[in-house]
Amino acid sequence: MDKAWMSKSRLSVEYEQGVREFLEFAFSNTVSNQILCPCRICVNSVLLTKDEVYEHLIINGILKLYKNLYEHGEQPSSSSNPNIAHHDDLSSHVNVHEMLQDTFGISNVDMGDETSPISSLGGPNNEASQFFKLLEDANKELYPGCSKFTKLTFIVRLYHIKCLSGWSNKSLDLLLALLKEAFPEGETLPESFYELKKVVKDLGLDYKKIDACPNDCMLYWKEAAHDEICKICGVSRWKQMQKNLGATTSSEVKEKKIPVKVLRHFPLVPRLQRLFMSSKTASLMVWHDQDRVKDGFLRHPANSVAWKDFDAKHMSFSSERRNVRLGLATDGFNPFGTMSVSHSTWPIILTVYNLPPWMCMKQPNLILSLLIPGPRGPGNDIDVYLQPLIDELKNLWEFGVGTYDAHTNQSFEMKAALLWTLSDFPGYAMLSGWSTKGRFACPYCNKDTCSQYLKNSRKFCYMGHRQFLDSNHEFRSDRKFFNGIEEFKVMPNPPSATQILKQLEGFQSEFGKGNSNMVSKRRRQEPKDSKNYYNWKKKSIFFDLPY
Repeated sequence: MDKAWMSKSRLSVEYEQGVREFLEFAFSNTVSNQILCPCRICVNSVLLTKDEVYEHLIINGILKLYKNLYEHGEQPSSSSNPNIAHHDDLSSHVNVHEMLQDTFGISNVDMGDETSPISSLGGPNNEASQFFKLLEDANKELYPGCSKFTKLTFIVRLYHIKCLSGWSNKSLDLLLALLKEAFPEGETLPESFYELKKVVKDLGLDYKKIDACPNDCMLYWKEAAHDEICKICGVSRWKQMQKNLGATTSSEVKEKKIPVKVLRHFPLVPRLQRLFMSSKTASLMVWHDQDRVKDGFLRHPANSVAWKDFDAKHMSFSSERRNVRLGLATDGFNPFGTMSVSHSTWPIILTVYNLPPWMCMKQPNLILSLLIPGPRGPGNDIDVYLQPLIDELKNLWEFGVGTYDAHTNQSFEMKAALLWTLSDFPGYAMLSGWSTKGRFACPYCNKDTCSQYLKNSRKFCYMGHRQFLDSNHEFRSDRKFFNGIEEFKVMPNPPSATQILKQLEGFQSEFGKGNSNMVSKRRRQEPKDSKNYYNWKKKSIFFDLPY
């Protein structure tokens, strides 16, 4: 089908004729009276009738990048369709032996010899036994006479397809049962998805569950790991289960306690160590220092003032170029994909900035550190959930961790530092502790924020933008189109670290939503001579980091 009309003006005859030809083509490939609308507003997500699609395409225009009409009957083409992921590796050979080497950091073991000495792993015995169990599966035939797949390669490919396609656990159970019937006698397939996961989990990385107070007051970990009730608000850690009247009352039968709120913590250290277990990735972990073009242009965060200033202040850290520089990003999302359900889950994601720019922002290289549960967003109480991560970052800075570098075939003491955070403006308030609302909403201007309270609408408005202009700019003397006065103020300087610490001196952070009424009452009765903390709502947990 000719697609030249897509680049024409919506007012042209060629465009209208192209729309009509497209609609004839699309409806000839479907039995329904509706198709997905490819206009710039609907973006192939809304089913509409022929007349409605025609109207949308004429008014809104068609998606410019929608060159391959794969949603409307045209054969998909991975080269021309940017919306289809490149999954060519699904049909390619999986080198499980190389995958096992990268996973366990092994480069000197004969992969065809199952009797290789365990000591060659240089790790604990349980890790060695996992490796050789996987090696055995990697050399075992899927069924007698099968030359294309081994047990492990087939399981990895099948599990990969399940994750990409969103299959349910039940559907995979049914598929495994069917395959076991279809394959010749002697097949080595697992009985169920549960058995399959036991094979695959040794290739992956584990996570920890940490119970949390329903009101975001505290985590049940370390010294409080065995507590039953929140020390701050007094709310129970467990869900209140309705007792079944017909159930037995025997003391021997214990009810399973289910926590109300659970934080998922994905330990950072093993994930950073994995980056150095692959020789290819390990070689790129020094790109920021070794291969980066240093011509003064900001092509990578390593060219930034913040990066250079950090290196100058911490010479012992920057002297080892393999030490990891991290950025933290977070935002809330609704995991249920519907606006009718009010729910906000907050992932904490770390970016490794040692890698080149075409890799550090790619999904495979982003590290999920924490998954903060809903249904409400944590707000200022996000610091409660950041405790495990901050604890790890402090240890990585002060002590480091022994790490094997597959590129140099040497071990070194890896350290890591968090350089900055990435978020939207409300997220910035949660992470920094400086409220982005009210009289001093601007974190850059700090206490010098230029604002005015509007009594009738009971809101603050922010003017003073002209102070950021050149001193001789014509807008500075323009009173008619601004607030009726001339602007002579100079651009304010952002507060220094010393000034921020001075403002926060003596500040006591309180977390939790259990006693909101008491907190509001205490704020109203605050003495007038108390210290002015401006817009600070808490002293952020990031101040606990030693750098």
